[in-house]
Amino acid sequence: MNELQSLSQIFQNKLFRIPDYQRGYAWQDSQLRDFWEDLINLQSDRNHYTGLLSMKVLSKDEAKKLDTDDKWLLDSGFRPYHIIDGQQRLTTFVILLNEIVEFIASLPENESKPDENIYLGYENLKDIKAKYICRKRPPEGFIITYLFGYENDNPSAEYLKHKIFGEKFGGTLKETYYTKNLLYAKRFFNKEITAFYEKGGMDGIAELYRKLTLRFMFNIHEIEDDYDVFVAFETMNNRGKRLTNLELLKNRLIYLTTLYDRSILDEINEAALREKINKAWKEVYYQLGRNENTPLSDDEFLRAHWIMYFSYSRKKGDDYIKFLLRKFSHKSIFMNFAENETPVEDDTIPVVVDDEDTDDPSDVQENEAVEMAPGFLAPKEIADYVNSLNETAEYWYYTYYPEECNTISKEEKVWIGRLNRIGIGYFRPLVAVSLIPSVGATAEERINFYKAVERFIFIDFRMAMYQSSYQSSEFYRNARKVYNNEMKLTEVAALLNEIADADAPSAIQVFVTKMNKRFISNDGFYSWRDLKYFLYEYEYSLVSQYKIEKLQWADLTKVVKDQVTVEHILPQTPTKAYWKNQFRQFTAEEIKTLSATLGNMLPLSQSINSRLQNDSFEEKKNRGYYNGSHSEIEVSKESDWDANKIYERGIKLLHFMEERWNFKFASQEQMEELLHISFVNDGRDIPPELIEEESSAEEIVVPSDISDDDLKLQFWTKALPVIVDAFGDNSTYSNVSPSTRSTLDGFVGIGGINLYCTMRLRKHTLSANIWIDVKNREKNKKIFDVMFARKDNIEKIVPYAIGWNRGVKRSSTVNVEIENVDFNDTGRWPELIDFLATTCVALKSELITACADELHAVIDGD
Repeated sequence: MNELQSLSQIFQNKLFRIPDYQRGYAWQDSQLRDFWEDLINLQSDRNHYTGLLSMKVLSKDEAKKLDTDDKWLLDSGFRPYHIIDGQQRLTTFVILLNEIVEFIASLPENESKPDENIYLGYENLKDIKAKYICRKRPPEGFIITYLFGYENDNPSAEYLKHKIFGEKFGGTLKETYYTKNLLYAKRFFNKEITAFYEKGGMDGIAELYRKLTLRFMFNIHEIEDDYDVFVAFETMNNRGKRLTNLELLKNRLIYLTTLYDRSILDEINEAALREKINKAWKEVYYQLGRNENTPLSDDEFLRAHWIMYFSYSRKKGDDYIKFLLRKFSHKSIFMNFAENETPVEDDTIPVVVDDEDTDDPSDVQENEAVEMAPGFLAPKEIADYVNSLNETAEYWYYTYYPEECNTISKEEKVWIGRLNRIGIGYFRPLVAVSLIPSVGATAEERINFYKAVERFIFIDFRMAMYQSSYQSSEFYRNARKVYNNEMKLTEVAALLNEIADADAPSAIQVFVTKMNKRFISNDGFYSWRDLKYFLYEYEYSLVSQYKIEKLQWADLTKVVKDQVTVEHILPQTPTKAYWKNQFRQFTAEEIKTLSATLGNMLPLSQSINSRLQNDSFEEKKNRGYYNGSHSEIEVSKESDWDANKIYERGIKLLHFMEERWNFKFASQEQMEELLHISFVNDGRDIPPELIEEESSAEEIVVPSDISDDDLKLQFWTKALPVIVDAFGDNSTYSNVSPSTRSTLDGFVGIGGINLYCTMRLRKHTLSANIWIDVKNREKNKKIFDVMFARKDNIEKIVPYAIGWNRGVKRSSTVNVEIENVDFNDTGRWPELIDFLATTCVALKSELITACADELHAVIDGD
């Protein structure tokens, strides 16, 4: 059957259930907004094509598996259906209808009336509920059967009944990422209906109900058998929300259970295997959505598990899901195969390799043997795989939130926290494996492993700035070996330390060379992206002495407009008489260098306005150093702050770096080269003390008569090295040159999606932006929706207001902007440049890289 039907027709004597292989409710603000605007803008005499609704009538055997509360309605002539495609739209319809009913019933004039006496148009609420929401079994009405819902083993089933439809419940409901979306939709429609009622009154609501139930038309498609159901599910997409790889894989596995010959998998074992799959996915979805505010990525978990469970191949993109869908293919159930062997690739033909794809000669890997030759897939292989997913999900969650794990020590939690702060990168699968009980690692072994990982990351990635995939193949393979008890965690730790030891001398030299470039731009250590991590670790070493924590990582890394959390003790542009006298023997350039060196950087327990950095040393001590972080207290013990104090503190911090990460600088001279202030000890004469009035205004380095083009060129010249450094020397900005333009464009590798920075001199604004224009308006909107779905994630990272512009005509944008920027105030330039660098990295990481597969799918789709 294939015809257009309204919601009123669709709900005639039908009972709808969302089957176990389907995901939960995935629509968010942008999809809800589109749906609502389509409804309120629809003319009363027009129909609106809503989309495809694919469904399958349940057989008698399948219907027996429904809840006991449903069976009386089936005996009354209702037919049960599974929703195959269109569940997101149909769920939205039912939530909106329920909100309309609840809103009408809550009006003051209806509070004391029974539902049968409250009318919406020509229908009373009792009849509307009985048609679309639920029915009560007569005569007592104790049993309530909902006409639309989830199968019982889905966490959303009870949540929909009790939190959305309002049925009373005394127990605890499990909340997930999907239930959060259900609740958001309920609240969204409640607000919109309330506002709509204020404008249009009861007549407006009645017209809204009429359009919703009679004018929104579905294309109905009934599917005949299970084979068609599962194939259809894999090929269909819901409006604006593609299926994730995790959802596709669940569907595939359940589909495979239906294909086995009964001699291999009888009905009882098929049901048991299917239940095992459902339980595994329920656990996975629970763990990934356990933190409601920041749900974990489905695809990142699935890829990580692939790394630890199967042989890793160093291909890029969506290689892992292609592998899994080939591995768990219906062809693997067949008993007969083609006789001709698959051709072997000729490895004597030379292959041209892009040098940029090779991080290091030691990391070049042959394509590993991924056994894809035809072979029978036994049901036990499926069971073992889903058991592993089930087991791993909890420990994957603890790699992000170690403080919630009750089976590890406080010291282990501290070290996993360190890994998250420094950037755990490709080590997360290994860390998850280390926590799994079957691996058998002791607390001491885990701690030593975490220490080795953190040391490796600091030396090879934070000092040497090696490409982020350096040695990844080796440690991905090790994750599988440890998981399969083929390698001890102690061996992995030893290998990490061995590599770090070998790399340390060259890493130090690269670190010195990189720092030279930072000092050329006068930013020095302040623009080192890992300065806060280093200073926090030094602070933590003082905490271990004094046993009192006085500085929180969240406070140190929080970005607030015009506020700083790392202070230049000697200001970048000193104007007060105190500073001029203290450093009177040095040139302006030398003072800039002293201000930018490591010994002059101080983490603050409370952020301050950037303009207060010009206070004298005594003023700084009085306003916070005395009672601040341990680092502040340590500095406050000095009577004055001069070049010698900066030099001594810098050397002290470098010695701490040596001890903390277990390496040695080549010499005192190398340390001085890194600090850039060897001139402090050149024995120069100190001129007489200056006697002058303090400047009433901050010194402006940029001449007031400089042209706009020159100002933009100078700003981009200073900003570009910092931005490049923030991206870890990948190609995003490495091939960009400073110019006199207002924008600085980066490269993200996806055509039609652009990352760029903008400085507007006349408007006094600075912004980091994403521009979406693939020359197709609908695709632009879909790409925007993919990014908007990660709104909560990006807003946790970027502390500024984010502008979301879903373009009506064609292009769409995402903007993060700060206002009231005086570009002539060069003292603020490091702060402004840091804003651009950190925000651009966050935008690319969270809104482009994290959902690259989805973006490509939209662009490449029809």
